[in-house]
Amino acid sequence: METREKSRKWKQNPEAVKADILRVARAEFARSGLSGTRIEDIAAGTKTSKRMIFYYFQDKQSLYEAVLEDCYAEVRGGESELDLEGLRPDVALRALLEFTFDHHSRNPEFIRLVMIENIHEARHMQKMHALAAKNERAIGVVERICKAGCEAGLFREDISPVALHWQISAVSFFNVANRATFSTNFGPELFDEAGQALLRRTAVRGILASVLKDVSQLDALCPADPSLA
Repeated sequence: METREKSRKWKQNPEAVKADILRVARAEFARSGLSGTRIEDIAAGTKTSKRMIFYYFQDKQSLYEAVLEDCYAEVRGGESELDLEGLRPDVALRALLEFTFDHHSRNPEFIRLVMIENIHEARHMQKMHALAAKNERAIGVVERICKAGCEAGLFREDISPVALHWQISAVSFFNVANRATFSTNFGPELFDEAGQALLRRTAVRGILASVLKDVSQLDALCPADPSLA
């Protein structure tokens, strides 16, 4: 009786049901892609049914798009929680760099989903106007940091915020997307805890060095030796 009561209360909480579906669907789409994923497999891993999945998300493509939107909302939400407005521009950029590297490293499913959407030539994302608006705000964050850095005399004035965002995304993305092939070709040393810490410092220092007017400030901002941090 108690089990049935808990089940009934669960079904009466639509946000919890949808979150559960999205969690399982994220893993299934990341593993099998859009075409290879079956709604039956998603339903089997949730606390609901195939019928309820279609009730909330209409069809498999709509669920896939909802998963993409949920993944990007998670990234953008994490960025907004950094509270960069109160930081010096170079420190704010370092915080954004470190967050992006760490987020991508901890979320390989997100990376796989982005890879899958690239295989589809981003045709699903092109229809997702709310997602586009959220991602445009990410460029706005970089633009504000760059503007403040130039005004403070810290950054070079020829920086493109979009190119800088690309650079941050590229190094953080490659760290996960090419992990299997890179490890096979060159060994797994960069992907244990110490190796990831080294890559994180290297990525952050490299990008900061590309925007700072005075590179001599780099060691104070981001020491190459972690014992000096």
